[in-house]
Amino acid sequence: MQLKARRAYVPGLAALLVAAVAGCTAGSGDDASAGDSKPGETTTATAAQPGKYRTLREACGAVPRATLKDLLPGTASLPEDQQEKAYQGTAAVTYDTDRRVGCSWKADSPAASNQLVIDFERVVSYDPAVSDDTRAQEVYATKETGAHLAPSTSGSSSSSSSSSSSSGASGSPGSPGASDSAAAPGPQTVSPSATSSGAPSSSVSSTEGLEPRVLDDLGDAAFLDDVLARSGSAAQHRTVSVVFRTSNVIVTVRYTEQPALSTEVPDSKELQDKARGLARTLVDQLNE
Repeated sequence: MQLKARRAYVPGLAALLVAAVAGCTAGSGDDASAGDSKPGETTTATAAQPGKYRTLREACGAVPRATLKDLLPGTASLPEDQQEKAYQGTAAVTYDTDRRVGCSWKADSPAASNQLVIDFERVVSYDPAVSDDTRAQEVYATKETGAHLAPSTSGSSSSSSSSSSSSGASGSPGSPGASDSAAAPGPQTVSPSATSSGAPSSSVSSTEGLEPRVLDDLGDAAFLDDVLARSGSAAQHRTVSVVFRTSNVIVTVRYTEQPALSTEVPDSKELQDKARGLARTLVDQLNE
């Protein structure tokens, strides 16, 4: 009787052991499957890095007094209280000083009238897959392409121009990702004036080495534009613009001179040297 009971028990024990082994095997498979689906185990897209600059400095205080005296010689003849007001400048109207700021100065002298305008734009990308720097590069490239610069042998212009082809699809005025330059208020660019006959009368500097061109010594990318224009019988006025980008900030320096005599032409090299000198000062400030 004992032998029969033992024989009946052994098959039952074997069945339990088989079930236990099968359960362990199934459990280990489930654990492996669960491990594969854990967060962080699979590759996920990471958000693009924000730009270096999160805010902007006050524009009217960005230009040193000594530089203003050099660029605005007419202020020297003003009474002291008027000089102080002239050096303070006029801040550009803006809706967000962390995104865009600007300032302008103007002074008249017996010899000429001079105007200086600076504009800072901090570019922010609304696309989490596009960094602020990349978006700023696209905005800058659009500005460079619009300046119709002379071909560059350095390759800087061609690379920026290729970037501009994608900038148009990145956003439009009023939509997320669009540049502030399309919608935010700021100093306006000087456009070619019209003569009394209605035909535009403007020209760029044609002197070798002074033509509108890409600059290799300012920020991450830069260019210079030089436009000579006349309005009716008034004296010709020359406007030199230097635009540069450093990380996600784009800066424009615009310097204009109009001689008192209609027969005089503003000196291209002098204006370019002064505008580039100020641009270098602003680059140094941004890198502080």
